[in-house]
Amino acid sequence: MNFLKNAEEKAAIEYLMKAADIALNATCERSKCGSIIVKDNEIIGRGYNSPAGELESQRRCNYSKDEYHKKVTDKTCCVHAEQRAIMNALRNNPDKLKGSRLYFIRLDENDKPSRAGKPYCTICSKMALDSGIKEFVLWHEEGVCVYSTEEYNLLSYKYND
Repeated sequence: MNFLKNAEEKAAIEYLMKAADIALNATCERSKCGSIIVKDNEIIGRGYNSPAGELESQRRCNYSKDEYHKKVTDKTCCVHAEQRAIMNALRNNPDKLKGSRLYFIRLDENDKPSRAGKPYCTICSKMALDSGIKEFVLWHEEGVCVYSTEEYNLLSYKYND
């Protein structure tokens, strides 16, 4: 992992704020998240979290996570913002995905950007690895951090909060 400084950090924060604008479209009742994928200073993928197919019949945002069997690892009805951004890039810019950078942000209860915790989503990290994304960017308390997708994936498997 690498914390960005100066102009690189400023540019990354601008992309994170664009992801925050996209997160305002999220329809999840539990959390609003947004992601963008950037390659050569061009946004090639966008996504926010919402129920699968945006079908109300799939909505389970208010279910207790304790209601699920222990084998259910993703206890949300939503397709993650990162997944949607990857699918968007695969549909619209498949030739640009390899070597790109994914920016992720979550909004707080007042729709303001919030700092991220440690990498933890193996679903998104595996999809990013498989699609050729080179790096993940998160905004931590210590600053804006870039992870190689391989490192992000390994840290996600080690997550233990």
